[in-house]
Amino acid sequence: MRFEGTDAYVATDDLTMAVNAAVALERPLLVKGEPGTGKTELARQVAEALGLPMIEWSIKSTTKAQQGLYEYDAVSRLRDSQLGDARVNDVRNYIRKGKLWQAFEAESKVVLLIDEVDKADIEFPNDLLQELDRMEFHVYETGETVAARHRPIVIITSNNEKELPDAFLRRCFFHYIRFPEPDVLKRIVEVHHPGIKPELLTTALTQFYELRETPGLKKKPSTSEVLDWLKLLLAEDMAPEDLRRDGASALPKLHGALLKNEQDVHLFERLAFMARRQGR
Repeated sequence: MRFEGTDAYVATDDLTMAVNAAVALERPLLVKGEPGTGKTELARQVAEALGLPMIEWSIKSTTKAQQGLYEYDAVSRLRDSQLGDARVNDVRNYIRKGKLWQAFEAESKVVLLIDEVDKADIEFPNDLLQELDRMEFHVYETGETVAARHRPIVIITSNNEKELPDAFLRRCFFHYIRFPEPDVLKRIVEVHHPGIKPELLTTALTQFYELRETPGLKKKPSTSEVLDWLKLLLAEDMAPEDLRRDGASALPKLHGALLKNEQDVHLFERLAFMARRQGR
């Protein structure tokens, strides 16, 4: 069971090595990187490449670790007991299985994605240590222990918004997805926009990398954003010469796909103003 990438996902050698190492070690794969670099999509493509079902647990700021195991609805049980409902005799009727429970009881091996783990409270990763390590947990309301029938491939993503606990990091295989080099980005673009004219692609990516490397940029555009930008350029049937920036503006054409806050837009407006002054 080895991951080699897919036709729809360009995986670098170090990324495929990280995935296969995590599978061999039976450790969660912790993937970090800039937003939009394909961390979530990696889990989907690993599942597709290995022919496995995928269970996705998207983490929010309010998510608790217990929700990944199960939730006991005591309020509904109390209400049903007051109404004389016979369901109250079986506590299992009021237990809702979480994503980890679903992965543990699956008939075959699955890929379990825990997406954006750093959005939750700082204690969230620590609260899952034992369950991810032992691949089992106890249900106190029923007295049963739920153990994984088949150890899932666990992929955990983080946007690096906050530091993760050392104890959690020790139990993971770590990989940081670096922003792709131009040759890799070209391959990614060709997967998503097959047949794009080489001249347009070269001109657009040259401008894109110049934009990313602009000093003072608050949010650098990501892989997903350059793909959106190129989609717009193709929809508008733009030629390479249409991308040339005149002296009145340092902003690229259709810059709203690349720049996502007013500070960065103002930065390029100031750069254009300074260039005009120096040109006098």
